[in-house]
Amino acid sequence: MKRALIAAVLALASCGPTPDGANLDAGNSGEQAVSAPSNLAGYFDCLRGGDFTAVSAHRGGPAPGFAENAIPTFENTLRQALGSFLEVDIARTADGVLVLMHDDRVERTTTGSGAVAELDMAQLLAFSLEDDDGRRVDARVPTLREALDWADGRTVLELDIKRGVRYEDVISEVELAGAMGRVVFITYSIDGATRLAQLAPQAMIYTTISSVRELDTLERRGVDLTRIVAWVGTNTPDASLVRALAERGVETRAGMFGEGRDFSNAPRIGVQIVAVDDVREAYRDLDAADGEAGFAAGQCAVR
Repeated sequence: MKRALIAAVLALASCGPTPDGANLDAGNSGEQAVSAPSNLAGYFDCLRGGDFTAVSAHRGGPAPGFAENAIPTFENTLRQALGSFLEVDIARTADGVLVLMHDDRVERTTTGSGAVAELDMAQLLAFSLEDDDGRRVDARVPTLREALDWADGRTVLELDIKRGVRYEDVISEVELAGAMGRVVFITYSIDGATRLAQLAPQAMIYTTISSVRELDTLERRGVDLTRIVAWVGTNTPDASLVRALAERGVETRAGMFGEGRDFSNAPRIGVQIVAVDDVREAYRDLDAADGEAGFAAGQCAVR
């Protein structure tokens, strides 16, 4: 993994010139890494063309002592798995602030109680976050804007927009942060993907795809398929569907959650990004299986 910089530099020759905004940064762990990709569509094309698989940290990668959807957790995740994307959950407070929170209520993840939609930001900030074992950690609920600003140059955030939160509000916050080119919006239906694409044609979108016919529907509705990555579920995806999507230039994302998963299966199936709970194990398995000097997916960050 410490060879990731070597792989990235070699990739400059094979993937073309470095676009504006792509650079090589030193991580907090002392290892070298490629910064977040500045061209997401090109990044995913590179993964597909190279048969590479990247890692996405579910809820930001919580671990003992690190709460989900928290900035210290994001920092820890990137120390464990260089170049990981971070999936985060977007909720809205009573006073209209967009925050990172998965549940409708705060009891499971904080020292407080109540529904997020009925608490204002000042009340949320009075609570400490807790890790998955219920241990209090030195972190508070972050706003979406804080997370977007922190992620600039470090990683790509995948935005899972929870019930009761308007696409328009999230898009506005992303645009105000100048972050449209470094986030992916998560949707769960063709209708959701269509609506988001209409509101933000430049957005990169994950959406559930169960057949190639659904791509045809998106295309008829004027959605740019180069901005779409197909979510193919948490079970072993249908290899024929993955191939058919690839033939249409559409990449795939799958979930591999729980213990004892063989993450090296993902590139064999042809999945471009795998959402996981254990980023360290996934990164290790994929790095060992890719046959490259360093984590192969890191080459694509220079696209």
